[in-house]
Amino acid sequence: MDPNDPKSKRKIRKLTMRIDRSLCIGAATCIALAPKAWALDDEAKAIILDSASEESDQALLDAAKSCPVMAIIITGQDGKQLYP
Repeated sequence: MDPNDPKSKRKIRKLTMRIDRSLCIGAATCIALAPKAWALDDEAKAIILDSASEESDQALLDAAKSCPVMAIIITGQDGKQLYP
């Protein structure tokens, strides 16, 4: 999947979320914490949903922090990496 594909990278308010699909193991902890932001595709890899903006910034950060392989990268408005 193209890293610029909206299913693997998306700007939500002041945050930019990106999923490194090569790291994703489909643990689905991100889905448990932010179900409107994440889903697993047919490869059992996380994708960013169109409804991600319905989750709070804190829920998005918590979901990223819950990933056991740190496959979710969050950057701030200034481009500074917030997690991991």
